[in-house]
Amino acid sequence: MKSDHSQLGRELDLFATSPAIGAGLPVWLPDGAIIRAELEKLAAEESARSGCLGVYTPVLAKRSLFERSGHWDKFSADMFPPMRIGGEEFVLRPANCPHHTQVFDARGRSFRDLPFRVSELGSMFRSELSGVLGGLTRVRQISLDDAHVFCTPDQVGEEVRLALDSIERCYCVMGLVPSFRLSVRGGTGRYLGDTAQWSGAEGQLRAALGDREFTIGEGDAAFYGPKIDVQVAGHQDTVSTVQIDFNQPERFGLDYTGSDGEKHRPVMIHRGVLGSMERLTAMLIDRHAGRMPPWLAPRQVAVIPVSASDSQPANALVDRLHDASVRAEILEDGSLGARIRSARLHRDSYIAVIGERERDSDAVSVSYPALNATAVLGSDVFVGAVQHDIHSRAPLPTVPDTENH
Repeated sequence: MKSDHSQLGRELDLFATSPAIGAGLPVWLPDGAIIRAELEKLAAEESARSGCLGVYTPVLAKRSLFERSGHWDKFSADMFPPMRIGGEEFVLRPANCPHHTQVFDARGRSFRDLPFRVSELGSMFRSELSGVLGGLTRVRQISLDDAHVFCTPDQVGEEVRLALDSIERCYCVMGLVPSFRLSVRGGTGRYLGDTAQWSGAEGQLRAALGDREFTIGEGDAAFYGPKIDVQVAGHQDTVSTVQIDFNQPERFGLDYTGSDGEKHRPVMIHRGVLGSMERLTAMLIDRHAGRMPPWLAPRQVAVIPVSASDSQPANALVDRLHDASVRAEILEDGSLGARIRSARLHRDSYIAVIGERERDSDAVSVSYPALNATAVLGSDVFVGAVQHDIHSRAPLPTVPDTENH
């Protein structure tokens, strides 16, 4: 189903733009903030699972940091102008990799410390022109799930495979199908580093891709190294990346003490599993036509009493769902048909109706709009099934087998 995330995002009150704030700076409304928070939780869990340590770094840095990293020479036209403070120039960061080199360099490192993995979900800034801004896909402030691995040369292949496994797990949970592109040098691009390093890095990425199908992106490499771009079917924008970088460790003079007692240069791997929260949310809205999987749905259960006499058991059900960490709300205003339509238009995962028959038998009449299915369940069974769907991040609701309950 084709959909437009900008239109749906506004219809469903997920995000808004304000002339008072400025173009390319969307405001996440409460329902959109729930989706983003759930994605950030997934990102944090996956980072921890793959051995990353969380850090926080400033959104500002001296201009000289980005001159040293190479970002200023390559991207200054896309960065916000410097701010002069106390005789020094500071800029909003377009990326956090230079900051993470300083995390690595905060103390001496040994080969025993490697691989050293750090992750951060932070804000990046791009001075995009007004004409290219749109919805959540092209914005001036980007909330980026990003991690950097500092490792020995012989650990690179395993670290890239670890990152690709993380990406595939997350895409499976989100109901997205990944496609892979090996982005290499080409054209008239300006690249850092020597040919031997680039050739070796491209070979390591090819090996890490294994038997996955992939295309080649001539000229699409980052300026500091080749990368694997992960895209979603039907979209040209890259969501996730894995990039090898020999150049920033060289530029910042990073080193570790090897088993031979000598100083060695680490390899830096950039890995973004979920990438930009804005771009990812836009793709999920499009992919699911606004009807998110249960774990992502802003309101997971709409509880609808048929009449005023059914309000007490309906409120009791909402309380039980809240106790089970389920986002549920009772809908009492308007006719029964209008309330059901409202829940469907809101893209709720479960619509639980309680009337006289359900009240007398401690049951719930449940509609599953994503499945075009209905079931009458005991309230305990219903709460348990919803809780399981959300905890397991199921892509679709599960309809329990009523014959066994």
